[in-house]
Amino acid sequence: MGSKSSKIIAKNKKAFHDYHIEEQFEAGIVLTGTEIKSIRQGKVQLKDSYARIDKGEVFIVGMHISPFDKGNRFNVDPTRTRKLLMHKREIDKLLGITKIKGLTLVPLDVHLKNGFAKIQLGLARGKKLYDKRATEAKRETDRMIQRRLKEQNMR
Repeated sequence: MGSKSSKIIAKNKKAFHDYHIEEQFEAGIVLTGTEIKSIRQGKVQLKDSYARIDKGEVFIVGMHISPFDKGNRFNVDPTRTRKLLMHKREIDKLLGITKIKGLTLVPLDVHLKNGFAKIQLGLARGKKLYDKRATEAKRETDRMIQRRLKEQNMR
């Protein structure tokens, strides 16, 4: 996402809570009808969505793009499975890693890059309950430290 014109539309906050993200990949999304207009309006949800590799192609399952308000017959099923665009060598790498290490492909965010809708995928390993608690405890102590520093700077 090092481009000048990249704007995040939706984030999957639960992904970082539920998974350790080991590596990230960017992919284009094949859209039809008025889906890009809905994405530009920010009407996209990544909750409970995931990516899978099928016959050498990557698909996103469960991503919800709300129908466009003025879309009429060009609107499609909001939760349909959409194809993702990636290079063959990237797909082969992902396939190998997910098969061998047992990792999952989780969407992290949807963003616009040079006018095109892109999705950031993360190679993720599921967190155990104690990992989630540790992450939450660390976040809480960081907040407390920031609060104390802020109070000291105000004096």
